Amino acid sequence: MQHRIVVLGAGYTGAFAAGRLARRLHRQDVAITLVNAEPDFVERVRMHQLATGRQLKPRPFSEMFAGTGVDVKLAKVTGVDADRKIVTVGDVHGAGTTEELPYDTLVYALGSAWNPQDVPGTAEHAYEIAGRPGATRLRERLASLDAGRTVVVVGGGLTGVEAATEIAETRPDLDVALVARGAFGDWLSPRGRGHLRKVARNLRITVHEHAAVAAVEPGRVTTADGRAIPAEVTVWTAGFAVHPIAQATTLELGGNGQIVVDGTMRSVSHPDVYAIGDAALVAGPGGKPLRMSCASGIPTAQHAADAIAARLTGGKLPHGSPRYFNQCISLGRKEGLIQYVTADDRAVPAALTGRFAAVYKELICKGAAWSVANPMFGLPARRRRVARDRAAAGSAVKAAA
Repeated sequence: MQHRIVVLGAGYTGAFAAGRLARRLHRQDVAITLVNAEPDFVERVRMHQLATGRQLKPRPFSEMFAGTGVDVKLAKVTGVDADRKIVTVGDVHGAGTTEELPYDTLVYALGSAWNPQDVPGTAEHAYEIAGRPGATRLRERLASLDAGRTVVVVGGGLTGVEAATEIAETRPDLDVALVARGAFGDWLSPRGRGHLRKVARNLRITVHEHAAVAAVEPGRVTTADGRAIPAEVTVWTAGFAVHPIAQATTLELGGNGQIVVDGTMRSVSHPDVYAIGDAALVAGPGGKPLRMSCASGIPTAQHAADAIAARLTGGKLPHGSPRYFNQCISLGRKEGLIQYVTADDRAVPAALTGRFAAVYKELICKGAAWSVANPMFGLPARRRRVARDRAAAGSAVKAAA
């Protein structure tokens, strides 16, 4: 009987994990099902580009996983019963039909969405770019704006910086502002922060520092200290919230709803469940939780896939925890910033800037998308057989660990 592996979510992490499992395990021994609500892969790191009018390369899953043995199921996840080992999915078109998918191993990669943070008016009046529907909606709104209109990006992190610079470069006729809770670029090195500020000046972006947004209203945002900032369009990028499905399960969760996992990305409460990417509470170097990002997601997907394969075949478990090397930031199409960091994501003095950094960032984005879109490329070419005696396989893994 085939071992049933169900992967929920086909973003960077879910699609990568499914492809890596297909490379690692013999097709006759496993049935890999990848569940996703959209029929094609979305490059989430390019949503700010989509919002400003760029057309992204289509990457349909039917082509990506053709001949791999991965069964792509177009459906919306509506529930996970981690005790009965069943996933419930519904029709993406809202027909009301549901189906139960039993699993032996579950890979939970449902990721995250934007986080309005309960700020009054945000859900009603702000735009978001955490996914394709939001970015498409913002693109339509920006296209309708006349010259001189105001666009305010709320959030001074990576997403906010990339959104503000992309909009300002693409639409220099608009009045673009960015609102940051702290100092602008305060997580960067002095060199990185200086370059960020220079680019913002050159693009004529108005930066409001140390400004916590208290409310979003039609035509403006209001800060906690009473300032009213004109905003024909408000773009909210102040953080992410994990997918809510896990909160309705018996899985052990962290305070923000992420699934608590061990060093192999396996749930600490349900050993048949693995969580990766934004959905997982992963301890990185020094015990510091990994941040929600593509830079965290793909390494956790690799760890999980290799751990699952090892446990099924009696191989060697992966060691070590994912670490950081740099933060790659696009500042429009012509400028970039590569901030080098410590293993636990703290900025060091070194940073790359300018056109070379922009090219570097583009190569990173293309490489990540290519690795997901070509799941059968690379080693090992020979797939391993699942051990018939699972107890013996488990003992072999323990001996190798």
